[in-house]
Amino acid sequence: MSSIQLENVTKRYKDNVSEMIALNHVSLAVDKGEFVAIIGPSGSGKSTFLSIAGALLQPSEGEVFIKDKAISSFNEKDLAQVRLEQIGFILQTSNLIPYLTVLDQLLVVAKMKGSITEEMKQAAKELLKDLGLEKRLKKYPNELSGGERQRVAIARSFMNNPDVILADEPTANLDTVRAHEVVQLIAKEVKYRNKAAIMVTHDERMLKYCDRVYRIEDGVLKEENL
Repeated sequence: MSSIQLENVTKRYKDNVSEMIALNHVSLAVDKGEFVAIIGPSGSGKSTFLSIAGALLQPSEGEVFIKDKAISSFNEKDLAQVRLEQIGFILQTSNLIPYLTVLDQLLVVAKMKGSITEEMKQAAKELLKDLGLEKRLKKYPNELSGGERQRVAIARSFMNNPDVILADEPTANLDTVRAHEVVQLIAKEVKYRNKAAIMVTHDERMLKYCDRVYRIEDGVLKEENL
């Protein structure tokens, strides 16, 4: 059973005079413990793919399955629940909340599911320790380096124990050394926690950390030979 599967997904955008196909019959399945990369030029359909895989956008045709459950007919409330419980997002900017400490960045995610328990606090501390941030728990984002902020974002994406991790250009604002560190950490946590992960990236130097690589051009997805 794949953790996430897209089956013949097409996305069309229409205006009064024309139609643009952003995704063209895209199919992809990612299992637990797999780290898959999608590369392609700007405007190739990467963002649309990620939005549909992340239950942020509905396809025009085709189906998205999260753990064998079809989600394309879900209403907005159910999709929000899928995003909260089953999908972890890592964005190009770490997207941290400036007035929250490192620990609270994770706890605010947990709080969306209800009240924060001691068990949740301990889980957050363990995640941060795993990513080398145990001495930064009480620091605010402006007191962290770019690499540290991105590590907090990685920890946050795993906080609610989702089935799927989606990373959108996670190295875009990092130097080469930090970029390699961040993608290595994502790969390590994906394997260790047995999650399905998809990373969209322009940076082909990061592909060596991935199990499979796909190229998307003009909305068409094809697997690359590593």
